[in-house]
Amino acid sequence: MSAVLTPPLPPMEAKSVDQIPTGCWQYEPKWDGFRCLAFRRGKDLYLQSKSGQPLARYFPDIVVALSQLAAKKFVLDGELVIDVGGRFSFDELQLRLHPAASRVQKLAAAHPATFIVFDLLENDAGKSLLKGPLHERRIALEKFVTRNLKSAKAIKLSPATTSLAQAKKWFKKVGGNLDGIIAKRLDFPYASGERTAMMKVKNIRTADCVVGGFRYASGAKLIGSLLLGLYDDAGLLHHVGFTSAFKTTDKRALTKKFEALRKPPGFTGNAPGGPSRWSTERSGEWEPVDPRVVVEVTYDHFTGDRFRHGTKIVRRRKDKAPKQCTLDQVAHREGRAIALL
Repeated sequence: MSAVLTPPLPPMEAKSVDQIPTGCWQYEPKWDGFRCLAFRRGKDLYLQSKSGQPLARYFPDIVVALSQLAAKKFVLDGELVIDVGGRFSFDELQLRLHPAASRVQKLAAAHPATFIVFDLLENDAGKSLLKGPLHERRIALEKFVTRNLKSAKAIKLSPATTSLAQAKKWFKKVGGNLDGIIAKRLDFPYASGERTAMMKVKNIRTADCVVGGFRYASGAKLIGSLLLGLYDDAGLLHHVGFTSAFKTTDKRALTKKFEALRKPPGFTGNAPGGPSRWSTERSGEWEPVDPRVVVEVTYDHFTGDRFRHGTKIVRRRKDKAPKQCTLDQVAHREGRAIALL
């Protein structure tokens, strides 16, 4: 592709903060999906992941939707999501990362994706907007949307506001479809590959979980992660995530402790699968343990019946019985999608 901007282009990244910043900021919902940059040059379309990898083969439905826009040149920054029953499903996104094109097409037909756009990096005249401040890029994006997205059901504009009160209302809805709040400096250019112009705020919560198994660290006979579980109403222990956030000095003691507790089946409901498609180094093998140990962990998002990211141990809960660690602790908030413009 010969143009002003060419892939791979590192997307602007966010720095984690504890509170919504105030001042010269634009606020946006942080959607629970895959970051995506979309490049169009006439008939050529290229979708780029956050890590710089091509995504188009996994989202043919979005490629078709973008190819039907009147604009023949553009670079958009946004988020790929898949709605299943009124909620965004991260599991469905991960299923799209399949080597068989026929399988991807079948998944796309069953659950079409949506591309939520929140920045315009190159306009339909082929002009780069990277050096312009966000408030100018937002105006350009809204004009682009008005000209191109009226009939594009699979491409939506993400809401944005400069109102702190509105941002706080969105933050109260975090959970389900929303992963947090994004704040971007209105007067800053697009900081490609940097964390200087964008902040993210997540709602940190805690839950008491049962350790139902562990994985060894890659290439070592020391624990790499503890596998966490929660009980359902039928008394089945379901795998809901992991934690690897413990001190290095604890690993030998932890390994000795949990090796002594090894006992199948560990999890009696949903069990851990293999390594994520995003991670090729972590072993898919795991060791079941007698579910005796309860730990309190912090987490930022629970969706698809598990923690979306790794958790951090706060403390061991010797005072709590494993059967008291139930799924109702992490029951979904309504988290309904904020109306897209």
